[in-house]
Amino acid sequence: MRQRLILAAIVAGSAFTPSATPVKAEDASWGCQVLLCAASQNPSWHGVSYCVPPMTKLIAAMKKPGFSWPICHEAKAGRPGHEAYEDCPAGTTVGSSSQTRNGWSSEPDQCIKTIDVCRSPGLRASDTDQSSVVIRRSFGDRGDSCIQQIATPRPRRADPYYFDIPNEQGVKQRFWFNLNH
Repeated sequence: MRQRLILAAIVAGSAFTPSATPVKAEDASWGCQVLLCAASQNPSWHGVSYCVPPMTKLIAAMKKPGFSWPICHEAKAGRPGHEAYEDCPAGTTVGSSSQTRNGWSSEPDQCIKTIDVCRSPGLRASDTDQSSVVIRRSFGDRGDSCIQQIATPRPRRADPYYFDIPNEQGVKQRFWFNLNH
């Protein structure tokens, strides 16, 4: 149903004149085919036989130099966004697990919780529910501190790409997808 609504929005926004002939997804431009297939949620584009050829073509084109994402101008969605990681849980901040010469790298692969162990003396890294935990201690002028940072791996998104597609009222809806075969 959602695919039909998106296709209807694409066709309604296009410069085509209305006709009595039903519009088929196959008649859309490649950019609109990609958008339509990426927005397919249940099943995802992997399970829609019509979607496999345009998405496979997209994945192959992305590997070539000079790739430019195919755009569906009629849908006013633009290029997709990409967010590799899920949001960190409440009470944590985004951090990094690797360090460069100039400080922490920009790879946002950790969720960091800062704890004042002087106020919570019984709290240890083993009290967290994560299996891979790193404790970073910061030292004050006297070589000691009550502040510890507990870092846990930030979960990766199964569907890291997204399109923000405006509905009839212009309110954008986010559709997540992946490009894995």
